[in-house]
Amino acid sequence: MTARALLSEPDLADAVASLDGWTVVEGKLHKQYEFTDFVEAFGFMASAALVAERMNHHPEWFNVYRTVRVDLATHDAGGITGWDVDLAREFDRLAG
Repeated sequence: MTARALLSEPDLADAVASLDGWTVVEGKLHKQYEFTDFVEAFGFMASAALVAERMNHHPEWFNVYRTVRVDLATHDAGGITGWDVDLAREFDRLAG
């Protein structure tokens, strides 16, 4: 299986169980991060943007003040792939 192949239901369940605080919402990996303030939230987004660009895999995300909501899916595969799981792990690493 390649990183861009859709995850099977059992593989997706295992992947979500291995991630901290991620869920599946409307067919996408979803997480809401809370930071101490806007600057910390924006710093996370700036660092995450560099990782996403390097991977050429870009999130759907939304920021208000200290909250960053992230949704990940591989659109050309039509759902969640290992690529999304890898990016979720990178985002969690950055969020510390």
